[in-house]
Amino acid sequence: MAHRPSLLFLAAALPLAACSVGPDYRPSSAAELGVPQRYSVPADQRAREDLTQWWRKFDDPQLAALVERAQAANLDIAQAVTRLRQARESLVQSRAALLPSLSTSGGYSRSQPLRGASTTVTLPDGTVTSFSQGASNSFSLGLDANYQLDLFGGVRRGVESSRAGYEAAGYDYASVLISVEAETARNYVLARAAQAQLANARATLALQEDNLQIAQWRVQAGLVSTLDQEQARAQRAQTAATIPTLEANYNGFVSRLGVLTGQAPGALKAELEAVKPIPTGPVSVATGIPADALRQRPDIRAAERNLASATAQIGVTQAQLYPSFAIGGSIDAGSSALSSLFDVLTGRLFANVAQTIFDAGRTRSQVRSAQAAADSAFLTYKQTVLTSLEDIENAAVALQSAQRRVADFREALDASNNQAILARTQYRAGLTDFTTLNQAENQLLSAQNGLTQARSDQSTALIQLYLSLGGGWDSTTTPQAPTTGSTANGN
Repeated sequence: MAHRPSLLFLAAALPLAACSVGPDYRPSSAAELGVPQRYSVPADQRAREDLTQWWRKFDDPQLAALVERAQAANLDIAQAVTRLRQARESLVQSRAALLPSLSTSGGYSRSQPLRGASTTVTLPDGTVTSFSQGASNSFSLGLDANYQLDLFGGVRRGVESSRAGYEAAGYDYASVLISVEAETARNYVLARAAQAQLANARATLALQEDNLQIAQWRVQAGLVSTLDQEQARAQRAQTAATIPTLEANYNGFVSRLGVLTGQAPGALKAELEAVKPIPTGPVSVATGIPADALRQRPDIRAAERNLASATAQIGVTQAQLYPSFAIGGSIDAGSSALSSLFDVLTGRLFANVAQTIFDAGRTRSQVRSAQAAADSAFLTYKQTVLTSLEDIENAAVALQSAQRRVADFREALDASNNQAILARTQYRAGLTDFTTLNQAENQLLSAQNGLTQARSDQSTALIQLYLSLGGGWDSTTTPQAPTTGSTANGN
């Protein structure tokens, strides 16, 4: 009954295994996070619509195709997946500490005498005889088991922290995913806007070249001074000077789209060369109430999971203040012949108790540090919530502002176009001077570019609103690391 004390110790310890030191995590309420019941700006607070694939609401197949290609090939998304896989393996490693560890070992040795080695033996009758020493074999096999009893829940708190960290990594992946989707759509809109501005500049340049020719004819006819000709020449040169800048801007947006889709910068130039209008989406978006952002925004959910992980870490450090208990055992077999290896087995069972008596306050300092880390995680969580609400309100206001500017610039363009037609007709008939024509055409170009910019701002504000609302992923699931391959599907 040599093992009775160890067995009695184990029997007494097992009921304690259900307790876990440290605070239990409790999700914060919307009121604790400072979430208001309504937005402070005009917003469509009907029940939130499905924003999982918001880019399809722009009714632009090329835009949708680029976003989906970015989902599959973007390298930032691929890196987020690798971080998610790492977090999953950290969880696996934490869970492994809940189970015993088993190890086995085996050995074989052979003794071979040197040449000429012998043993001399004297027989009872006095005869001396020499025997040659022969070779000998030795076989051994062992099995060891160790188990750290998690009496105070330190290991379980570690698993809890790792699980929350894995979930946070999943939401971080979703945050990268929706950011890449929005960035792809935004650069596509800006590329189409640059195309429109280039078209405006080139059309205006053609008119100004015609004006210059007319001014030259009138100077040659002695109808006007060379002032008209120089004004026309200067205006044409200024318009021509804007075109290289617009071309460079367009090239930058297209190059960015290539990289966002995991390709070389120039990979999409031929595909996007054909001029298409700026995509426009719906007039309004159902934003829901502010509390909906807590469920829809992946960055908020990641911050919440980081808080849960930090809270569990308090229990991990507090468990170090209490004794640690370990049990284990081993079974060994050894023989000079393999056939008789298991004829004799020896075993042992042990238990171990360890308690830190003095560490100059290091462990308690670690507990206080973990508590401070949890407090910091809560503040980060609350800050993320408030910043998210700020993003939503700013995007909603930006969208409404752009829509009003689109309406105003449409009216300005109509008036400027009529004014430019009249001024051009009167100048050709000699009824007005070139300065009047120049001002009218400048106003027309300004109205054209203003309308283009307002339309671009309207689309980018809508994209920003979709992003700020957390659109672009399935918020009803927690993204999981793929078992194979290098991508994860968050939709």
